[in-house]
Amino acid sequence: MPGHPRAEAFKAEGNKYFKSGDYKSAISKYKEATAVDPNVPAYWSNMAACYEKIGGYDEMEDAARSCIKADKSFVKGYFRLATALKAKNDLEGCIKALESGLAVDSANADLKRMKKDLTELQRGETVAAYIRKCEEQMANGDIAGAFKTIELASRLDAGNPDLERMMSRVKPKYERMEAQRRSNLSSDEVQKEKGDDAFKNAQFEVAIEYYSKCLSSLQRQGKSMSDLAMKAHSNRAACYKQISNFDGVIEDCTAVLEVDPENVKALVRRAQAFEGVERYRFALQDIKMVLAMPGAKVGKSNYDMCNMMQHRLNRTVQQLKAGNC
Repeated sequence: MPGHPRAEAFKAEGNKYFKSGDYKSAISKYKEATAVDPNVPAYWSNMAACYEKIGGYDEMEDAARSCIKADKSFVKGYFRLATALKAKNDLEGCIKALESGLAVDSANADLKRMKKDLTELQRGETVAAYIRKCEEQMANGDIAGAFKTIELASRLDAGNPDLERMMSRVKPKYERMEAQRRSNLSSDEVQKEKGDDAFKNAQFEVAIEYYSKCLSSLQRQGKSMSDLAMKAHSNRAACYKQISNFDGVIEDCTAVLEVDPENVKALVRRAQAFEGVERYRFALQDIKMVLAMPGAKVGKSNYDMCNMMQHRLNRTVQQLKAGNC
């Protein structure tokens, strides 16, 4: 929508300067237009385009933000802002600007194309960082760490030739090291690791069988409270959780907590299982115990989840009390 006649006249002069390549003069005219009428987004957008031409990305960002302020539905303002932030290497801010623009016009080709390009750029940078980290780990003799790093990177960009080359260097060394390590394991440790492998492949019932064999053997040897037994109980509880066997989760987590009463993972899992079998007061008791621990021990994600569970469980307990009155 056209602005004030004087502002439009300044804009027309600015457009002539822009076409002739005199971007600084164009900026001056667009500024005069905005001084007369700051609510026309096109003045700010054109000014931002000029700043892009001369590499003034801070000023381009300011102009683009003023453009959006003038009219939040003017999609080109978001494109200008994203362009400025990308040039300033503020990729997170750039993505936010693009998403804000796409919320206004989800079909905008320019915004969609830039977001796709940026996503590819971010993935490339992440993969390159993983490769550098892997190189450092290899140089420091951390073969297991290097293998884990390159596996994570491969999930981000499967088929990447650089990752495949790195994997061809790391994997043989890791497999030799792993074979040597496994050859020194006890039979109980072997059962536990077979359970771990099955768990990673989402074969939860198979994993339960291996963990159970490990635990039965340890019990016969009088090692029911050993570190290995605690790991097997914890991992079997995770399997039981996956197949919604809440009684199994409660039993295994309780076995862990008898040895380690402040085991956060066991308390959280048991609380979730108690909730699953509608034993809400017991669930609330475990959750309160976790929330009473130092934040560094609990971790932010666990703390946030437990906080939400506490509110939910408190409501449920109160509703049950009210229903019994």
